[in-house]
Amino acid sequence: MTNKLLLPNRFKMIGWCILIPATIAGIILTITGYEADWLSSSVFAFFSDEAFGDSQFFTMITVNITNTLIGSIFIVGAILVSFSKEKKEDEFIANLRLSSLLWSVWVNYALLLIAFLFVYGLAFFNVMVYNMFTILIIFIIRFNYILYKNSKSMSDEK
Repeated sequence: MTNKLLLPNRFKMIGWCILIPATIAGIILTITGYEADWLSSSVFAFFSDEAFGDSQFFTMITVNITNTLIGSIFIVGAILVSFSKEKKEDEFIANLRLSSLLWSVWVNYALLLIAFLFVYGLAFFNVMVYNMFTILIIFIIRFNYILYKNSKSMSDEK
């Protein structure tokens, strides 16, 4: 089975090499709130809204890009891991990939609905930030877990 939308298998290992350090860095940033001073930079913004200032469109702003950099690296790594072919990409893997993606969307939006109902204030903003990553995280965990379970049961049959 060929799927032109999937990346070649060699990108999966590259994705893991990017995703694991980005995940560790993201957890550290979340816990400590650390921002590297040397990552303060002028960047182009489509829209900028200061807390007590004016809204600006298509402007240059000075901001610390630590979170932006780690989040972007995480997304690239997660996409490479999620959408790279397996060594043996067959109909079972394609079906598993589709069901895992559907399952991750269902779980993500169930969690988001719970957050809408029970989380308020600044904590809700944090939930929305993390929600950008949860579909990919849930997909990667479920897809690889089912793949591992299946390979384990296949080796037990031999």
